[in-house]
Amino acid sequence: PVAAISFLGAIYCAANYGGSITAILVNAPGDPSASATAFDGYPMAKKGEAGRALGMSTVASTFGGLFSVFVLIVAAPLLAGVAYNFGPPEYFALAVFGLSMVAALGANAIKNLIAGAFGVLLATVGMDLTSGVERFSFGLYELSDGIGFIPVLTGLFAISELLVQATQLRAVQERASLNVVRLPSFADIRKCAKSIVLSSGLGTAIGILPALGATTAALISYNETRRWSKYKEEFGQGAIEGVAGPEAANNAAVGGAMVPTLALGIPGSATTAIILAGLVIQGVRPGPHLFNEQPTLLYAVFASMLAANLLYMVLGLGAAKLFARVTLIPPTFLWPAVFVLAVIGAYAPNQAMTDVWTMLIFGVLGYILRRYGFSPAPLIMGLVLGAMIEETLKQSLLIFDQNWVLFFTRPIVDVLFAITLCGLLLPVASRAVRRLRS
Repeated sequence: PVAAISFLGAIYCAANYGGSITAILVNAPGDPSASATAFDGYPMAKKGEAGRALGMSTVASTFGGLFSVFVLIVAAPLLAGVAYNFGPPEYFALAVFGLSMVAALGANAIKNLIAGAFGVLLATVGMDLTSGVERFSFGLYELSDGIGFIPVLTGLFAISELLVQATQLRAVQERASLNVVRLPSFADIRKCAKSIVLSSGLGTAIGILPALGATTAALISYNETRRWSKYKEEFGQGAIEGVAGPEAANNAAVGGAMVPTLALGIPGSATTAIILAGLVIQGVRPGPHLFNEQPTLLYAVFASMLAANLLYMVLGLGAAKLFARVTLIPPTFLWPAVFVLAVIGAYAPNQAMTDVWTMLIFGVLGYILRRYGFSPAPLIMGLVLGAMIEETLKQSLLIFDQNWVLFFTRPIVDVLFAITLCGLLLPVASRAVRRLRS
């Protein structure tokens, strides 16, 4: 069991980091959790700073991963108890908080809200789990479970970027400069230190909550990093903090997601569901008793995750210069390869051509959105959180017998609603204060 679970845990840790490599170099996240990394990582690569972005991704990922594992070792039973207190009302309040950040993900709040609302609408495709009614599936069996997240993500980022590049083939291409192999300096690390620490804590906390996972952690962390940064105007243009924050958060969420998986037997994410199956196959029974009955196995898993984080730090920093040279490949060779890999990536999970068509449709849609100044990030956030909002709202109303007032009898819900309200009112209040001062 120790070797088997260590193998799965190491893949889980390294895959979250590895997804940032293609997100930075070719705007095609290798893992959904790296989608937020592409927002600033790819602009950095286009400016000839791919090595700097990859190096910062490695440093932030390692810190986030190590932080979350140390938290698990010290406080796993306590954190599992906190996660156990989260029911549908708490998840609904958390999802509303995440969705409230959509307006702040770019320069144009109105366009962000439109894209976010469209993402929420897309989340309603498929079968309603409460009533069993299929919606917007148009008779396609493959859409009964909803629109796949991976095809949408691949289309909006990789295929739309391919189309953008195709329109510029005859233009003079700016070659990557020698700065492409420059690693981040100590000044860069000092600049990003606050965002790395805050995002590590945020990612661990979100990872602990079952079913949220690294993607949600990265998206929320990106917004919070931008909110508290002194250099807000750099975000979306190649801000190194925009790489550090999401990467620290999504790797911290890996360790956090292992808490409900090991302590409660509840998968903290889709990937930990596979690890949970691996535990069962090896004869291990996850749950609260695991801490007392098999502590040796538990701490062997933690040790393997620590080792995996340290190993990919060495590999990442050592090979960042090599990875960065991908940007030197001529676009006429690079982008056909990206297209083939994107088709394979969309088709492989469910082996359905519907997912390939979905990817192509959203590739064209992503190209149109980008052309008219819409960011794909709010759409992705709406799609991720829309299904959770609908499902947890219905579950909560069933628990409360359709009485909305009972939401406010839950202390955690009240705190989350208050934070959401403050986040929405803070920009309005700051603008009002500036007007009064002027």
